[in-house]
Amino acid sequence: MDQGKPGTERFKKLFLNNKFVLFLLGLLLLGLNIMVLTKISFIFTPVIVLLKTLLLPVILAGIVYYLMNPIVDYLDKKGVKRVYSIILLFLVVAGLITVLLVAVIPFLNNQVTGLVQNLPKYFEQLRDNFDQIMESGSFAQVQEWLNLNPSELTGNITERATSVLNSFMNSIGSFVGALKEVVLAIITLPFILFYLLKDGKLLPKKIVGFFPPRIQPQTLGIMAEMNNQISSYIRGQIIVSFCIGTLLYIGYLIIGLEYSLVLALVAACTAIIPYLGPAIAITPALIVAAVTSPVMLLKMIVIWTIVQLIEGKFISPQIMGKSLQIHPITIIFVILTAGNLFGVVGIILAVPGYAVLKVFATHMFEWFTARSSLYQTEGTTKE
Repeated sequence: MDQGKPGTERFKKLFLNNKFVLFLLGLLLLGLNIMVLTKISFIFTPVIVLLKTLLLPVILAGIVYYLMNPIVDYLDKKGVKRVYSIILLFLVVAGLITVLLVAVIPFLNNQVTGLVQNLPKYFEQLRDNFDQIMESGSFAQVQEWLNLNPSELTGNITERATSVLNSFMNSIGSFVGALKEVVLAIITLPFILFYLLKDGKLLPKKIVGFFPPRIQPQTLGIMAEMNNQISSYIRGQIIVSFCIGTLLYIGYLIIGLEYSLVLALVAACTAIIPYLGPAIAITPALIVAAVTSPVMLLKMIVIWTIVQLIEGKFISPQIMGKSLQIHPITIIFVILTAGNLFGVVGIILAVPGYAVLKVFATHMFEWFTARSSLYQTEGTTKE
């Protein structure tokens, strides 16, 4: 028995008392559990369907919650009961939506219908203009210098334009198919939002109650930091998008660009996507301006450049600041990856999702380094 003690103690020292080895074993067990769960994924099909059904209403309610909660908190501090302030805010929003439906929607509907109907004609006109440029004498010299095949180049551009148009038409069909889910989400939105505004502050404490008491304060701190990251991003990004849409609408009206309201609205919606949104939004405006006249195209580019300078130099630094502390290259990679994995929803949720994961990963790394002997320098002792 005495001869076995040194071997047992060595085993404990190398494995059982080594936190890094235990950490690797934990990762191994986690991977095995994930592998087993993927083999019996059919059992979780009802849960997945439930989550997909609730995802859109919960996301919409969360976004509106971060916009309306500061107003409810302000009224609460002024002595207005939280339930009464929520009902009052709902009535104000309902009134604004009614005015919007009566005054703006018919005009917007006419512009959207006209733009969709004229898009094929715009593509044809662009192709004709391009053919004229290809047949001009000045371009013939350029084409001879570059050794280009005009028929092949025209065919490729026509093929690409037709492909883009077909994709656009197919996306309209998909959009109409998803409209039912959006309508159902909007119907359920007020009910979810009401209870979020009423009892949302109690939710973190309820969640933390499932954790061991020793780590509850730290968990509350992590959740508060995540909440600050999400709220600052959502409020700031929506304000920036609204400013961009308003400035572009005013600029388009000044230069007399057709479908100014629709194009400005598209720019405001796509501006929610950092860095890549403006590149997406400028495409339909470029097509409409190019078909109208070269002068209109030049005016549109000038307006777009001015708005982007105002947004980049004044609006975003004042509203967004450096709250997320994420490098622009990282944001672009995150958006592209999330878009390939989850589509449009992934593109919209990529940045706030990454910010939340960054907070969680940072705290987990700090917890690991505080308890691992690998990151201790000589002369330091464990707490």
